[in-house]
Amino acid sequence: MAFKRILAGLGFGGATVETVLAEENMFPGGVVRGHVHIEGGSVDQHVQRLTVGMQVRAEVERGDSEYQQDLEFARIQVGGELHLRPGARLSVPFELKVPWEAPISMYRGRYLRGMRVGVNTRLHVAAGVDPGDLDPVAVHALDTQTAIMDALDKLGFSFVKADAERGRIRGVRQRLPFYQEIEYRSPRRYRGLNELELTFITDERGCDVLLEMDKKPGLLLGEGRDTYQRFRVEHGTAKTEDWAGRLHTWIDSAAGRRGLL
Repeated sequence: MAFKRILAGLGFGGATVETVLAEENMFPGGVVRGHVHIEGGSVDQHVQRLTVGMQVRAEVERGDSEYQQDLEFARIQVGGELHLRPGARLSVPFELKVPWEAPISMYRGRYLRGMRVGVNTRLHVAAGVDPGDLDPVAVHALDTQTAIMDALDKLGFSFVKADAERGRIRGVRQRLPFYQEIEYRSPRRYRGLNELELTFITDERGCDVLLEMDKKPGLLLGEGRDTYQRFRVEHGTAKTEDWAGRLHTWIDSAAGRRGLL
């Protein structure tokens, strides 16, 4: 897949950059490979360095306000300094490791609405940094993550949207400055539950999984508060567990047997 753009600012004089990915489909813990093709514009240009990275559009909360911000979660330098002559053509290969905690944007071939993940190619010159464009890519769920999402589907939960949120989750070994929330609407069988949010904090061995359950207000003191369930799933054994059964036990215990509404 190729993404081509013309560099207008910073004295590039109409130079073009084309990023060609060997494969636009990827997985957490995998590798992005490709080439950056650069063609000189109308003037000489000294490029101090060329970088390729991954970024996500994330929600940021500050005080009472909320806004969106592009957060970078992987970047490498490709090659060294470049002297870009008018009309010159260069092709630079790259290989970028996808972090295990990378947010997923695809589940069983379906796009997770709300996610914006992509590859960004930047040229750094003395006058500044070309901001680059976000070239969208598809980050597919691992088998471990798919097992949990399949279980929620089996229990009748309906996907609503997903997003990335800047911040950290206490008690887990989180490396990136954000985490992903995948939001589901609860089925009627869990009468005390409004919705459920799913978060994966993934590493090379498995996933820490967090379920945040938004309970409906009821008749008893303290009801209506969020309830949390945290557990660990290992990559090697994820498919051997009855996750639908285990999730049902936890969710039903927290929100399904009240009979108050």
